[in-house]
Amino acid sequence: HDGGHGEDRAPAVLRGVLDLPPAGLRPGVPGGVPAGPRGPALPRPRRLRRRRRCRPPRLLRREPAHAPSQGRDHRGHGRTVPPLTERYPTIDIEDAYYISQAMLAPRLEHDGEVISGKKIGVTSEAVQSMLGVYQPDFGFLTNVMAFPDKASIPIKGHLIQPRAEGEIAFVLKQDLVGPGVTEADVLAATDYITPCFEIVDSRIHNWTIKIQDTVADNASCGVYVLGDARIDPTGLALDKLRVVVQKNGDFLSQGEGSAVQGNPLTAVAWLANTLGQFGIPLQAGEAILSGSLVPLEQAASGDHFSMTLSGEGIAAAQVSCQFID
Repeated sequence: HDGGHGEDRAPAVLRGVLDLPPAGLRPGVPGGVPAGPRGPALPRPRRLRRRRRCRPPRLLRREPAHAPSQGRDHRGHGRTVPPLTERYPTIDIEDAYYISQAMLAPRLEHDGEVISGKKIGVTSEAVQSMLGVYQPDFGFLTNVMAFPDKASIPIKGHLIQPRAEGEIAFVLKQDLVGPGVTEADVLAATDYITPCFEIVDSRIHNWTIKIQDTVADNASCGVYVLGDARIDPTGLALDKLRVVVQKNGDFLSQGEGSAVQGNPLTAVAWLANTLGQFGIPLQAGEAILSGSLVPLEQAASGDHFSMTLSGEGIAAAQVSCQFID
């Protein structure tokens, strides 16, 4: 506690205050996550404000262990909690990111989960309007959150109030390390794209969330389902690719790639640049979920969802899943 200023990255609060390892990060990668962007569009990534070294965010200084534990086990027990923003009115986005890291850390350290990808969320106008959240966030994916195409997804013990999103997933063949990553870099680093359902979920009562609530809850990420198709994105107009979603055999919604901040490549580049400022890469082999092209839809036991991805230059590709007790 020398009173000096550290680098322009978050201090190792989880080690110094919660006595937890950095979450969502691989060995040798420095800890820290950025504050969220402002406004509905994807802005140029900005650096975290400087803090005195070893000085924890305000929420963790007030309640160093209680707040992160509020939601840790609630999903497995099927319970929700009141919004953090109601109980802690001064919580900011940086506090929320630290809470998400504190909740993820024991899953990686003690439960043996492995990071399998990352997601950017709240990127389309449709989703922003539904949730009342008008800036993007991001979360981490792990191997236990991944389900294969045509999977039966159990709700009891896994999810609380799930909703399905239709997305385009990028599976990488090369690392992307920001800042400075462009859409062309994302394209070059992508092994293939595939249709994807992200099943978002929230520990917060009735999805009454603000940006800080969803950030603290790992961007409200529940599980995800990747399609089997492996589509080479080279030469494709990703902004013009189209998805059509069906629920229980009936048409539900449709959307285009342009719904995600104009182009899914733009969203992935923003994510790489934002995380890159803090030493967190998008790594080869990871699945990167680029955001929903359609409104969220509530899912319940017995529901079946299917989605078709189509467009000029590709054969139609599908992904589906169903929900069980």
